Amino acid sequence: MTANSAFARIDGKLAVGGVPVDRLADRVGGTPFFAYDRGLLTERIRRLRAILPEDVQLSYAIKANPMPAVVQHLSGLVDGFDVASALEMRTALDTPTPPTRVSFAGPGKTDAELRQAVAAGVTIELESDNEAARIAATGAALGLRPRVAVRVNPDFAVKGSGMRMGGGPQQFGVDSECVPELLKELAATDLEVLGFHVFAGSQNLRADVIAEAQTRTVDLLLRLAADAPDEIRYLNLGGGFGIPYADRDDPLDLAAIGVSLAGLMRDRVRPQLPDARVVVELGRYLVGECGVYITRVVDRKQSRGRTYLVVDGGLHHQLAASGNFGQVIRRNYPIAVANRIDAEPAEQVTVVGSLCTPLDLLGDQVTLPRADVGDLIVVHQAGAYGLTASPTAFLSHPAPAEVLL
Repeated sequence: MTANSAFARIDGKLAVGGVPVDRLADRVGGTPFFAYDRGLLTERIRRLRAILPEDVQLSYAIKANPMPAVVQHLSGLVDGFDVASALEMRTALDTPTPPTRVSFAGPGKTDAELRQAVAAGVTIELESDNEAARIAATGAALGLRPRVAVRVNPDFAVKGSGMRMGGGPQQFGVDSECVPELLKELAATDLEVLGFHVFAGSQNLRADVIAEAQTRTVDLLLRLAADAPDEIRYLNLGGGFGIPYADRDDPLDLAAIGVSLAGLMRDRVRPQLPDARVVVELGRYLVGECGVYITRVVDRKQSRGRTYLVVDGGLHHQLAASGNFGQVIRRNYPIAVANRIDAEPAEQVTVVGSLCTPLDLLGDQVTLPRADVGDLIVVHQAGAYGLTASPTAFLSHPAPAEVLL
């Protein structure tokens, strides 16, 4: 796949935040490292806002990239945060975003995490009746009324998602057919039931499928709202917006999603829930294409007709790019020679990392300009699920730096 054209080029070199990549490597202190472009993040959200209905809010799923500087920057651009651990919650609460705009989702929340969440006043998206009971007990012990939303496991699956998180049996959420009974139980507790959350799938590139999923989600949640003990003030419709990772991937048609969502809000949501806060929750889509992974060639070798570029990074920082993050079929992420970004392709090479495993593969038989020891390789689409989604302790190599420019 060709290099991401969103990043600037200065004197034939990739630039992040206006800094050429070779100078950036000196500024960071070496390679490998991740670099995120705040200008691209800002522009990404501006474009998204332009297609979303004005009464739909935007929440950032911190799991996609929890770097504190990134989260701080996004706090001024999004309406709230979704977190999946106590540390992510702390990162969100360190920003100006009020706790009431932070939601805490995920199965297996510990008693300590629930205590922190109730004390902070964030919205807990409860995943089971057991969790609901523990939240109620925590609230009673603290003398506080916990804010909760019921995470619903829908009775449908979203086709074409990279990872299915709804439909069928799931560790996520309460099965939709069991929600009415749970709502009756919640009515007898001192929990403030704000509404519902559905997240049915991730990394989907088909606008028609996402629009259908949003329609079915809205219809389901409006039916469930009739059994809620309190007025529904919060609907989280999830996200799942995908980004292209290979040449055959077409970018998501945002405009089509915007038109569909506007119709849903006008015709279905607002007539029944005129004051509810409606949220679309996105992670990868906001940050994925705004980051790069930079690694340096440390060896060039031939083996039985194949040329290998060995770099000082690898799968311990970029598990997804290596093809070992749940992909059924491995595909090369967009990769380029960062300090020769405008040079013509000259040879076919295989880019491998510095680990003692054949799984450490960043680019399999990719066509690049000739690269030698000392040149810089860039892996694009590295802004989401990079460092924190990788086995950084594997083989005890140093951790890479992260910078936001």
